[in-house]
Amino acid sequence: MSLSQADLDELDLAIASAELSVEIDGKKVTYRSIEELKTARRHVARLLAKKAGYKAHPLGHKTVTRLSRRL
Repeated sequence: MSLSQADLDELDLAIASAELSVEIDGKKVTYRSIEELKTARRHVARLLAKKAGYKAHPLGHKTVTRLSRRL
């Protein structure tokens, strides 16, 4: 199974339109809920990022740094 950006785009479109059925890698998949669809989207996004050489945060969180200017 070779996932692509087009598959990720298909999942995004399904989430945006509240569709539970999508065609991924030539196969039609029907999810039970939007949450299950979002989980699949995260999985595909992580696989594509890993394939592109990006290293994911071990806990799946984004790191945010807050900067402040002192006057």
